[in-house]
Amino acid sequence: MLRSWRQRRRVSQLDLAIDADVSSRHISFLETGRARPSREMVIKLTEELEVPLRHRNRLLVAAGFAPVFPEREVRDPRLRSVREALDKILAGCEPYPALVVDAGWNLVAANSAAALFMDGVPAELLREPVNVMRLSLHPDAMGGRLVNLAEVRAHLLHRLRRQAEMSGDGRLAELHDELAGYVYPGVDLKVAHVPGPSDILLPLRIRHGATILSMFTTLATFGSPVDVTVSELAIEMFWPNDEETAAAFG
Repeated sequence: MLRSWRQRRRVSQLDLAIDADVSSRHISFLETGRARPSREMVIKLTEELEVPLRHRNRLLVAAGFAPVFPEREVRDPRLRSVREALDKILAGCEPYPALVVDAGWNLVAANSAAALFMDGVPAELLREPVNVMRLSLHPDAMGGRLVNLAEVRAHLLHRLRRQAEMSGDGRLAELHDELAGYVYPGVDLKVAHVPGPSDILLPLRIRHGATILSMFTTLATFGSPVDVTVSELAIEMFWPNDEETAAAFG
């Protein structure tokens, strides 16, 4: 498992040894099972390799230790401060959409403005857990309303593939393959976006009734989390990219 994460991060045994202040021989012995790490060494190595907390727990168990990073439900009373922070962020983004997702891009919470993304979506796509990536690209959901589908699709698939590689989460790889297989009749998916001199960000251009809304997004996460659930939460906020879109939201 250690070797897998080291290779995923494209780090040599020597580089990891230098970062962890041990010998490369010791790293080699750990990877081949000729030496057993201390709990502190497992934590140190996983920190250096930026292993997600969920997988740090698995490495600890594999080394014979109990997990040290708790995993609580979002509704757990001990996460009240986190929920309150999320509520404030979501409310503060209105009248613009904002939503909270977990590591699998499943919807955790959203503000009222995010209902924009659910308009006309078939009921089967809104059954829990609602997957935001699936909603974004499914032909019967947002994928059928994106004016610049080719560019947005390429960006989201790249993000998802990269996230799957870096996290080692097979579910994300499966989701990527599902989304990459969607068919959009009459749409040229090979169109490449060439940034113009006035471009700053790649916007989402969405048909909403007779209006085309142009928005860009920002992502926020919690700093220095030690709870698995909290470490996997992300807040995506949508902002108007032009005056017409801002006016449409009132």
